[in-house]
Amino acid sequence: MEKIIRSRTGAEISEADERQLLDTIRVWLRRDVEDKVLDLEHADEYPHEMVAQMKELGLFGATIPAEYGGLGLPAQTYAKIVATISETWMSLTGIFNSHLMMAAAVERFGTEEQKNRFLPRFASGELRGGLALTEPHCGTDLQAIRTKAVRDGDDYVVNGGKTWISNGIEGGAVALLVKTDTDIEPRHKGMSLFIAEKGPGFTTGRKLKKLGYKGIDSAELIFEDYRLPAANLIGGVEGRGFHQTVGGLELGRINIAARGVGVATAALNRAVEYAQIRETMGKPIGEHQAIQLKIGDMATKRRAAELLMLDAAMAYDRGERCDMEAGMAKLFASETALENATECMRIHGAYGYSAEFPVERYFRDAPLMCIGEGTNEMQRIIIARQMLARNPA
Repeated sequence: MEKIIRSRTGAEISEADERQLLDTIRVWLRRDVEDKVLDLEHADEYPHEMVAQMKELGLFGATIPAEYGGLGLPAQTYAKIVATISETWMSLTGIFNSHLMMAAAVERFGTEEQKNRFLPRFASGELRGGLALTEPHCGTDLQAIRTKAVRDGDDYVVNGGKTWISNGIEGGAVALLVKTDTDIEPRHKGMSLFIAEKGPGFTTGRKLKKLGYKGIDSAELIFEDYRLPAANLIGGVEGRGFHQTVGGLELGRINIAARGVGVATAALNRAVEYAQIRETMGKPIGEHQAIQLKIGDMATKRRAAELLMLDAAMAYDRGERCDMEAGMAKLFASETALENATECMRIHGAYGYSAEFPVERYFRDAPLMCIGEGTNEMQRIIIARQMLARNPA
């Protein structure tokens, strides 16, 4: 009997349909992406043509329920999509993942009016965007944000700034985390989350240059007396923004784990291929034990990362709290991506260091995953606290 994969909302996909979907994406990657990545990545150029193709594939509505025009995919299927695309070019996954985290906030916490107003536009890719959380002086410590929204009639007036915002330039909206009460204690009770569409008072600052993760735009956002309709307050009640944001980070961390699996897989595959082609001392380097030891570790860790990713995604699909599982997957997969990228470069020698080949891109892309969506140091703390809480003496 064929296995059926279910999402937390009850949507279903069969294993056969999942395979067909992944095969379609692989065909697209081979036909329209692979040969263009090197030039686009080195130029740090936004892939407009590929974004249009991702819209046609439905990726901007991947996890949005079908009733709002999305594909309604379970987290397990979505994670496999992200891993598959990341094998070819990790940056593409950031363009739709940040967008889907914005959509998830509306889907999980928004009013019915907000869902009907925003989710179909998000699903079609007509309105794209991301999460606007980070500020110049705070990242992991979200309670330290300073961007403020003050109620003025039917609007809020927003002043402040955000930084490192994915899709900040090319996107048309963000899920914006602000302080609506700066005096309340604990601080998280004074935070609210809005859907903020671009308009007067909402401007984009400079595009930030990065070591890797090129192509996708990371930008500064500036809010100067920006008027935001009160109807865009997610859920319609102030003070719930911190909870709404943290709830969405579980899916974000599963996504980072999936990216890690994709990069780790690409590095492993390149290393295995090259080890059979490159010869030293009269035989392929893959016949030398020193190289075999590297490949053995790379393959084992990649598989373990994949299983942790799926474990977290299954918990998410069951509707369970999964910050520990998502943290474990994100921690291990990101570290594995970095290790595999490093070993792949070493196996390739000078060719791994050359900008003419993708190996050096894996090496530049991988560190981001150890930092993004909560540092790996923070993941260790989350895991430890959950272990203690779930296993009282």
